[in-house]
Amino acid sequence: MHSLLLSGLCSLSSLFISGCATAPVVTAPTTTRAPAPKFPATAVTTAAAPLQVGAEQFAKYLPQLRGKRVGLVVNQTSRVGASHLVDTLLAQGVQVRSIFAPEHGFRGEAADGATIKDGRDTRSGLPVRSLYGATKKPTPEMLQDLDVLVFDIQDVGVRFYTFISTLHYVMEAAAEQGKEVIVLDRPNPNGYYVDGPVLEPAHKSFVGMHPIPIVHGLTVGELARMINGQKWLAGGRQARLTVVPVAHYTHATRYVLPVRPSPNLPTARAVQLYPSVCLFEGTDVSVGRGTDMPFEVIGSPMQPATRPYQFTPRPNVGSPLPPQNGKLCYGLNLHQPTADDSTGFTLKYLLDFYRQSTAKEKFFGKYFEQLSGTLSLRQQIIAGKSEGEIRQSWEPALGQYKLMRKQYLLYPDFK
Repeated sequence: MHSLLLSGLCSLSSLFISGCATAPVVTAPTTTRAPAPKFPATAVTTAAAPLQVGAEQFAKYLPQLRGKRVGLVVNQTSRVGASHLVDTLLAQGVQVRSIFAPEHGFRGEAADGATIKDGRDTRSGLPVRSLYGATKKPTPEMLQDLDVLVFDIQDVGVRFYTFISTLHYVMEAAAEQGKEVIVLDRPNPNGYYVDGPVLEPAHKSFVGMHPIPIVHGLTVGELARMINGQKWLAGGRQARLTVVPVAHYTHATRYVLPVRPSPNLPTARAVQLYPSVCLFEGTDVSVGRGTDMPFEVIGSPMQPATRPYQFTPRPNVGSPLPPQNGKLCYGLNLHQPTADDSTGFTLKYLLDFYRQSTAKEKFFGKYFEQLSGTLSLRQQIIAGKSEGEIRQSWEPALGQYKLMRKQYLLYPDFK
């Protein structure tokens, strides 16, 4: 791999974009800088042999790019060793014509939900087209001078993480305009299990576009195959899709990301807790945005003051105006795993916080169903159902999904 990397390629830290990622204007106190990423410099895995992500396997996709005009759907995770994919392909003589930026922007620095504006990469001079602003789907004008779109973004394997929604719209636009799509696959750090309720059509949104469970157990490449195979694109279209798989990966492989995937998932522990904790974003409970431990602490002013942990969210780079801003929150610190800690998806925190809420009528927000994917979960929690009872209600749809999932796997499955 390294013999193909030319000297002088820049690392991601030397990429600068003018006007690419602009957060909405807010009135807030002076911000504090979010903590530095807490991922290792290189990926940590349990694989028997070193993993090679799709982007590192040049022989499998460079021939497909020769002589073609290329658009790249990338962000800060799109690395080939110490280099960014943009620089790598330009150094290989690939005709890269434009960059498409998802939520958080090309550099991955914009806050959650912040509008991303079009801009230009000042190093390469390439235009950066936003897919998280005025449009979330590439327009015909954006694609008119392209032959192929390359998607290379690290996902975390959770339905409401919006990069897979961007993937959907990229595939849909490409299918409509007759363009090829190449997905350079990467491991799923939560890819060793499948769990949670399957999304119901009534609750479809950009944070949940597909009838899949919260933890879907697929890599981005496998999900792209499912989207195509199940004809979920508008009009039942199918994209001209190529997936470059990860070498030596299995769904039993535990994988710690080498780069944080978004501003508020700064640690491997946060990535692990994200499927369970993110449901609180549809409630009055803070998930720690505006602290040094987003998605590792949970709390609310409407919880008992006897809770063992307290924190006060304050604006920072990743959260310019965090939920419960400036309010003392009572809750839990989940940073350190405990003896009974679940390594998978769990409802125990959600059930506990609802039971102990001092304002149950205000606990759920209007977006809870977009995250849970079903109206029944809110109703079951209010009715006092146990986690076991709630899980039983998921099983029919979850079982059907698991059977469907097997059709699209590229890697040996977990046991």
